[in-house]
Amino acid sequence: MNVVDKYLNPDAVRRSTLKIYESCLSGEALFSVDESKLDSTADFVVDVIKENYPDLNIPYHSRWGHFKAGNEERLKKFFREIKDFDKLEQARICFDLVIPSVLLDAGAGPDWKYKEAGTDFHAGRSEGLGVASFYMFKAGCFSKSDSSKMRSDAIRLQEISSDDVAEYFQVSESNPLVGLEGRTELVRSLGKAVAQESKYFIGGRPGGLVDYLQQNFGQKIPARDILQTILLSMGSIWPGRINLEGINLGDAWKHSKHDDYIVFHKLSQWLSYSLFEPLELAGFEIVNPDEMTGLAEYRNGGLFYDLGLIQLKDKSLEENKHLPNSDLIIEWRALTVQLLDKVAPLVRKKLGLKEEFPLAKILEGGTWWAGRKIASQKRSDSSPPLKLDSDGTVF
Repeated sequence: MNVVDKYLNPDAVRRSTLKIYESCLSGEALFSVDESKLDSTADFVVDVIKENYPDLNIPYHSRWGHFKAGNEERLKKFFREIKDFDKLEQARICFDLVIPSVLLDAGAGPDWKYKEAGTDFHAGRSEGLGVASFYMFKAGCFSKSDSSKMRSDAIRLQEISSDDVAEYFQVSESNPLVGLEGRTELVRSLGKAVAQESKYFIGGRPGGLVDYLQQNFGQKIPARDILQTILLSMGSIWPGRINLEGINLGDAWKHSKHDDYIVFHKLSQWLSYSLFEPLELAGFEIVNPDEMTGLAEYRNGGLFYDLGLIQLKDKSLEENKHLPNSDLIIEWRALTVQLLDKVAPLVRKKLGLKEEFPLAKILEGGTWWAGRKIASQKRSDSSPPLKLDSDGTVF
């Protein structure tokens, strides 16, 4: 099996994280799992879904929800502004917006907040990051074009500085943003990838992926192929990661007790989910979205930890900060992926939803928000239950 088939797909995520899950069940890992709490966890998620989306009209878990946080008109105005472009160009513009925005996300830390000019909206974490990046894009900060601000291009993306990000994200000594340089470097690296990978980024912009997908898959695009396209076209952006046969594996890590790599592709999968809506608006069909996995991040993982579905055997480890390449974080993230697959069918059954109701909507409707809800009940700053030493490129 070649590197691409073995590691750059959702099957690799499920296959590799299952090894960790099984080692936790057998008592050979840092965490224990109490599967008897799966049903009560699903009940908690269902309650959150009914609270957030009583009509069960749930969007995909993606960046687009953050763009309209606190103000639905913000995003409606954006779509009015691009409505005169043809459908493919609208999709390209959406890609140009959402791809840099996702890379600028990652954990902001508990102390950072964004205040929207002219409104009462202020928020931290993903909502604040999303709105800040939205306005950074609309201001033309990602565009070198004299004729259009509403785009991103390889040249300008490579020029982005941490000062640029700090300005638009309102960073100061009293408003510190975790991983400022790390997330800025991801955007610069995106610019380099767009310039170098012209096969994928047709026209020298992130939005060129729309044309690549259409040319290679037609109007019906398998979700797994969207992910693999992201992994192949943007693999070079991830710093300090594992390379095999000249291919950057991205969000893949080595656990001390396992021979093979444990794969997550968290940001790449979230980015893929964030491309579904623009593609559907342009008339494309996303095929088999449930082949994608849940996201190995701290809201979903925090839900399972805070509800006691998983626990550290050594509670003292809660007091230490842990790097993404540590056994503890690898195990926590692997358990998150596996448990999302186990909770999802329970949630569907309790809501009377069909099997094909995609996991991406269960993430958005319930598990992500449920993780935040239980975090706010447990800790005044809504922080994760385990301490992360983040560089702005993983969480």
